[in-house]
Amino acid sequence: MASHIDLSRLRELIDVAADRIAHAGPHRVLPDGFARVGLPVPTEDGTKSERAKRSVTAVPGERLPEVARLMLARGVVDPGTRNAIQDVLWAAEPVLPIPKRTRRDVARRLDLSEFLPFYNRLKTLLDNLWVLGEEPFPLLLSDGGGWSLGAQIDRHVHRNPGDWTAEDLFDNLGAFDTSDKRFGLFLEGLVSAETLPDEPAQRRIVAAINPLLKGVGLLLSETEEVDGYPAFRLRSTRAHGGRPKTLIFAAPRKPDLRLSDVIDNEIEIATGAEQVLVYDRPITGDGLRWCDLQAWWKDTQALDDDDDAKRTLWRRLRQSLPATSPPQRMLFDLYHDIHGERIHELPALLPEVWLHWDPQTVKARGAEAMLNLRMDFLMLLPGGHRVVLEVDGKHHYATGEIADPSVYAKTMRGDRDLKLARYDVFRFGAADLDERATAWEMLRAFFADLFRTHHVG
Repeated sequence: MASHIDLSRLRELIDVAADRIAHAGPHRVLPDGFARVGLPVPTEDGTKSERAKRSVTAVPGERLPEVARLMLARGVVDPGTRNAIQDVLWAAEPVLPIPKRTRRDVARRLDLSEFLPFYNRLKTLLDNLWVLGEEPFPLLLSDGGGWSLGAQIDRHVHRNPGDWTAEDLFDNLGAFDTSDKRFGLFLEGLVSAETLPDEPAQRRIVAAINPLLKGVGLLLSETEEVDGYPAFRLRSTRAHGGRPKTLIFAAPRKPDLRLSDVIDNEIEIATGAEQVLVYDRPITGDGLRWCDLQAWWKDTQALDDDDDAKRTLWRRLRQSLPATSPPQRMLFDLYHDIHGERIHELPALLPEVWLHWDPQTVKARGAEAMLNLRMDFLMLLPGGHRVVLEVDGKHHYATGEIADPSVYAKTMRGDRDLKLARYDVFRFGAADLDERATAWEMLRAFFADLFRTHHVG
């Protein structure tokens, strides 16, 4: 679970980093150095440390995370302070717990010889995540030895293969006791092409450690391709591991489809192409954002202007919503109104998405087989999480004006099926979306909590 950022501890660490910036050059360059990381420029009187202290004190608490992230991005902090700042920021984010026993089992399963052909890349990964230290008198170490952790790794992993096992390396790094976030990044880094530009080796390592991760509900899942190599991201097995192949949405009625190439799963719209949208581009680990959907729309509609693409796409999606469901339209409108220009980087709210499709008719297949074919709204969030939003009118629990337990049971059956298929389902009563002001506040709080939970934006 996510928690609040420890702003007091964060200010202490920023204080340390600011003092380091202040002493990196003469007084006259201090204003530029502070401005680069979002710190206010203090008055000119006093020592460098005093000026740095006044600058950090003047930063409002809500801006401290922004300053900290700028410091990390600019690389102005020493490794120890860097890691401490990261841990404070990460403590407020959702985490995937990785037990110590699983970490040790993973270490015992790894073969360090896989990484030796690319040792410098491995060392870069370690240096980015851990504090490897520096030698106090490097010129005296003509034999290539040393006392720092980095020098020990060079000796026992690189120059004398077999001295250390992967378990020894993990132990010396402190990997068994580090935060879940850092260990997760470590695993992702070990199987990335940045560290291991050898696809067969990447896949061997993933295949070796995934059975161990599955035991605690985790998986290194292939999410995309980067520069020709597979990219893997650690995810919960509650999320979807595969990449969506085809999204059929914004279709107010059952689309008339056919497979034009069964082997390649290529779909062709037989009739009524203007009434259905089919998104067939790769979906990365970031999910499907409005900017991705808008770029696809701009290309497929041969539009030259981004504003025109945004306006026409919004109109096309809204037109697909049933005129008989004002609450559904209210939810769609408010999602965009609440987030305004921020919508560009937020998940796209896809209306009228087809989950199942059957070429037969209700008469041929039976009414029960044709239930829950379509979702009111779908959002594809980072990490493979799929969120379904349903707006429940009376037809979800009544026949006409009379409550009907059998109708409600069918609704709940569909709900269970979606959840077992690893979709997170959230239902809104139509009455929740009758009055705009009340619906606005309810949806604002809902989406804020949803995005915080899944680390969106």
